[in-house]
Amino acid sequence: MANQLAVTDATFATEIEGHAGVAMVDFWAEWCGPCKMIAPLVEQLATEFDGKVKVRKLDVDENGATMQKYNVRSIPAILFFKDGKVVDQVVGAFPAKIQEKIRQHAAAALVA
Repeated sequence: MANQLAVTDATFATEIEGHAGVAMVDFWAEWCGPCKMIAPLVEQLATEFDGKVKVRKLDVDENGATMQKYNVRSIPAILFFKDGKVVDQVVGAFPAKIQEKIRQHAAAALVA
């Protein structure tokens, strides 16, 4: 499933910035312990919110341009996008906060 969630510098504009609706992007790295800790949650949220929120993962070691563009300095960093624009973020491995934010943005998208 993780490979299906991958987004890269090359695909970010189309997949995320061009997406009409809500998207959540997990900026992570293989060597990052906290990133590995929340990886199962990110995959679970991708399944749970399928069709409501686009969930993707961006490996910062292989995709530095997008990391720089969005000024990501610490990982894991979860950025929430609405219609291609950043609307929220969670920096650090805070599963409850990530779940709260995705529910909040998914609900707001349904109302809009």
